[in-house]
Amino acid sequence: MLADIIKERIKKIKELKKVSVDPYPEKTGKVLKINNILQSFSLWQRNQKKVAVAGRIWAIRGHGGVMFLDIEDATGKIQVVIKKDLIGKKNIEFLQKFLDLGDFWKFNGVLMVTQRGEKSLLVKKFQLLTKSIHPLPKSWYGLSDDEERYRRRYLDLLENKDVKNRFILRSKIIAFIRHYLIEDGYLEVETPILQSVYGGAAARPFVTKLNALKTTLYLRIAPELYLKRLIIGGFEKIFEIGKCFRNEGVDREHNPEFTILELYSAYQTRDDLMKLVKQLFKSIVKQFRTELPSAKLLNKKWRTISLEDFLYSKTHLHFRDSVTSWKKVAHSLDIKTVPNMSRWNIIDNVFKKYRRDIKAPTFVIDIPVELSPLAKRLSNNSTETARFLLIINGWEITNAFSELNDPLDQRQRFEDQLALRKKGDLEAHPLDADFVEALEYGMPPTAGLGIGIDRLIAVLTGAPSLKEVILFPFMKPSHHNKD
Repeated sequence: MLADIIKERIKKIKELKKVSVDPYPEKTGKVLKINNILQSFSLWQRNQKKVAVAGRIWAIRGHGGVMFLDIEDATGKIQVVIKKDLIGKKNIEFLQKFLDLGDFWKFNGVLMVTQRGEKSLLVKKFQLLTKSIHPLPKSWYGLSDDEERYRRRYLDLLENKDVKNRFILRSKIIAFIRHYLIEDGYLEVETPILQSVYGGAAARPFVTKLNALKTTLYLRIAPELYLKRLIIGGFEKIFEIGKCFRNEGVDREHNPEFTILELYSAYQTRDDLMKLVKQLFKSIVKQFRTELPSAKLLNKKWRTISLEDFLYSKTHLHFRDSVTSWKKVAHSLDIKTVPNMSRWNIIDNVFKKYRRDIKAPTFVIDIPVELSPLAKRLSNNSTETARFLLIINGWEITNAFSELNDPLDQRQRFEDQLALRKKGDLEAHPLDADFVEALEYGMPPTAGLGIGIDRLIAVLTGAPSLKEVILFPFMKPSHHNKD
């Protein structure tokens, strides 16, 4: 039984302490990475170079006076050979008694090749670094389902190399994006996560309180309004990669905490950013082609279509058609509506359903003003904005637009959003008077975009949901974490 194994290992820890062996020493000493040893194996073997490795024990095999172990660090795995006639009877009996799968040990020795031709380390000295109490899943009960994988991601990473490699690739892609933008003249900046007025998107925030000032604060739903303040302050090309938080549902495409890239460029337009996004994504594919299952998807022909034309192809309705007609479409798609729900919210929800049919990279452009409170109109009297959404394989990856820099129009749109809020739309944008005042000092023509990093990684790696690309996705607390 698992409980018996744990009990036995705790007993071993107590016995180790009685004989003055620290099961959790502070110092490891100098060790080499296993991949470095394997790369120089032949040369070091000939020269009888003394080497030391440290890592987790993954396999134990014994044949009389010889023990064979598999030890692994972050770079690779190597076999360790322990011979009684080399280290002595007392030492091999110590190892046979106290060494368990999952432990961390350090081994010093020389390199050798076994009779079976396996590259190995012949041990002359050893040191316990960390005593494992829980056995590894593979050796006992396994990770039974995806929920267990997400809750115990540390075990998922140990057991599933493909999972670990996906997160390594995620890190590389983010670093590549950062380098690409800096090389293109963008400056990386940081803006507040705790905000007194949240904004930059249509979403419900998480609410908290600053006790020292008795002030209500919000976790940001987007960094947009602060980044625009920096454009007003004289910066011309800036970006931020960071966490945002939205108090909404948890599903395949949504996690309450997520990573976003936001970018703003003065004197550019929506069309300029469409070119930038296309070039950036194609550069990512070129850089990581052999590691990306979905590389071919981004090399397909990129399309552009207006939101109204796309929805007409699905519903045969125009934006101007009645709310009743749009509600009928919504109900046919199992979209819930409420009495005061605006035509535009219904249209937006219908689009979210139908966008799943879009596979090849597609720019959906000309989004209505009512759905774009921060975007510039196509013209002075236009009811549509210079905005685009990039959809790939059904996912909304990018939202971008020519930024509204008319403070009078901006104030009116905020007031229109307040009216929607009074009617029950909890995702309507609040009025940020400080931001409007900043606009009154003048913001140059500017284009801005947001890229959902988690969604982008999911599309590039062919992941079925965000839970596969977020190291610790949100999970409902398990019973043993409740008070």
